Amino acid sequence: DRAMPLTRPTGQIPEATWTLGFREMTEPWKGAVGCLGVAIFFAMTIGIISWQALEQSPEEWVLRGRSSGMLWERRRGALLLRALPAGRTVAAIAVGGVPAAEPPPPRDRCWHDGGQFCYAWEEDAELQLSLEPPPDPTTECYSVRWTPLRPDVMLKDCFSMANVSWYGGASIRAQRWPLNGADSRAQPFVSGDFSKNPAGYGPVLERYFLGSTGVTVTVAPDVPLVLSQESNRHFCLETPAGRTAEPLRYLLCVSPDVAAAHRHHLVPAQGANLPPSLPCRSPIWRYNGPAGSAAKIKRGLKALAKRLKRHRLQEGVLALGEGCTAILAAAVRPDHAPSERRKRQDSSRAWDPSVIKPLQLSITLSPYASIASPLFLRSLRDSEAASYWLSLQPRFGGCSVPLLTTWKGKICARLNVTSETALGWYLARARRLRQALGAAYVVFEGAEGNAFLEQAVPPPTELAGDRYAGALAAALVMLGNATVISAGARSSHLPLFIQMSPLRSDWSHAGLKGVIPSVLHYSLLGYNFFIPDAVGGSLAGDAPGDAELYVRWLQIATFLPVMAFGSPPWLCCDAWVLNLTQQCIQRHRDFVVPLIIKYSEEWLSLGYPIFRPVWWLSPTDPIAFTIEDEFLIGDEVLVAPITEKGQTWRDIFLPGEGYLWMDTNTARVFDGGTILRNYSASLAEMPVFVK
Repeated sequence: DRAMPLTRPTGQIPEATWTLGFREMTEPWKGAVGCLGVAIFFAMTIGIISWQALEQSPEEWVLRGRSSGMLWERRRGALLLRALPAGRTVAAIAVGGVPAAEPPPPRDRCWHDGGQFCYAWEEDAELQLSLEPPPDPTTECYSVRWTPLRPDVMLKDCFSMANVSWYGGASIRAQRWPLNGADSRAQPFVSGDFSKNPAGYGPVLERYFLGSTGVTVTVAPDVPLVLSQESNRHFCLETPAGRTAEPLRYLLCVSPDVAAAHRHHLVPAQGANLPPSLPCRSPIWRYNGPAGSAAKIKRGLKALAKRLKRHRLQEGVLALGEGCTAILAAAVRPDHAPSERRKRQDSSRAWDPSVIKPLQLSITLSPYASIASPLFLRSLRDSEAASYWLSLQPRFGGCSVPLLTTWKGKICARLNVTSETALGWYLARARRLRQALGAAYVVFEGAEGNAFLEQAVPPPTELAGDRYAGALAAALVMLGNATVISAGARSSHLPLFIQMSPLRSDWSHAGLKGVIPSVLHYSLLGYNFFIPDAVGGSLAGDAPGDAELYVRWLQIATFLPVMAFGSPPWLCCDAWVLNLTQQCIQRHRDFVVPLIIKYSEEWLSLGYPIFRPVWWLSPTDPIAFTIEDEFLIGDEVLVAPITEKGQTWRDIFLPGEGYLWMDTNTARVFDGGTILRNYSASLAEMPVFVK
């Protein structure tokens, strides 16, 4: 046999031989190679993390304007508003309801539009920021819109109080200025009655917040809003979680300083009418005498008028509360009295307003009717209840049922302000009663609050939030400008006086210390024409019959739109306090009222408040931001009262660097922008300076 030729070597290892050799060669090194791979992986991961930490900023610009910009801060999940070019943070807004750890990219859905920024947290919420046309060239505004993507998402933006003093929002029982020192639990942003809910919000509020850094926050009027305040930390705007996803919308504006920010926010009250100046000129004396019957009330009014005349205090207004008004009304108008009493009435019981002249009469009404009153029962009999009173609509047909609530301890129905028929009937009744009693002024209590929310019933759209108070105020204008209302919400342009909430007879922020913060709060929100609580307070407090408290309260009241008294000075104090009261009333009439009239014209033309905080003239001085016991009338009078018991001196900040201020008591002149330390103020005097 022929032998087969030998195969020429090719230099390649046969496959089976290579695989077997590799297995044999690597088997001892498996653990080492695996450990090396894991080590490389961890090294790369740590490197990437380190690079992110060192190279990526914890803050990222999301929208920039001409003079400011918005950033996202990853660490705490917050929006920052900064003024440019200095980069000063004017507002820090901690975001709730969305994952804070997820940083948005510089651009997402709105990358094509340089004036907008959009970002969505998947299945949670969507954020949209946009630059808006500013009200002034030195101001820049951003629209902020949060939209929940699920009904159970509750949106919450918290505005930090660190290095910012905030003003505005809602009145509270123990008013603070600024609001940094206030606490309030999360609750609907609706006006309320402190007698029903002392921890709630008061009768005057607006969806407007002003920061000392020159920033303003204005919440859209149709947004269901919940507000909470945590002392010296933040205040939070929230939307209620529910069956429908409610967006949170507000406008954020930044100006050079706090005074400029407020001026640019204001809208001149053009076309508005001023309330009459007569109530300003005349003090109000609240009737607290016998009230068991119409005869007793008449005798009490005559006696009070006679006593006032004897003390040369005969010019003013005698104010009847709601209870006395109802008793007197039943005596002078048969349609206000039960049928069994009508027969016993005769002309000799009619009220004659001339017996108190030259004093005038003020009466008090409310939009409530007790379910036991002839008024309410007659409406049921005449089948008018459905249109006259707020009612619950049946879900499956049938008749509507009046919504019952409480007012002054009684179960009541409340006037339906959405019905033109009901409003026409109510206003006509008020006119008849005013004419029958010869009243110069009518006070309407009980305008605040949402009766549906109090009963945990969703209100109809036309009565959501504070629309009840706004609708009632708009209707009461038809009675003329001699009308007083107890609440204000989007109605500061109306020619109505606002009755301030009652205060305690003590030195606390629920008493005397709360007067000036309340004055500044009301005026900042546009309510310059208010009637303060009675001198000395009208609620029981820790200092009943305290002559010093009465005098210090009287001194402040002298410089307010109206001087109101609950207890006459002869009942609480010595004769010298009576003489001081006469002097203060004269000073109010001759000096203060002309000032108020003068700056009323400025309010009409420019929207500027009449009663101003000291930062109005020192808008960049941090000392001015927290002063709550001084106020300005216009730009020319500074009032600096004593609000501490037993004190006859105080520190006084004189605003306005470059201004000169003269003490009206001593004629001494001082420079503005300075602090007067331990300035003397005896019990008989109060420091007042004119520019």
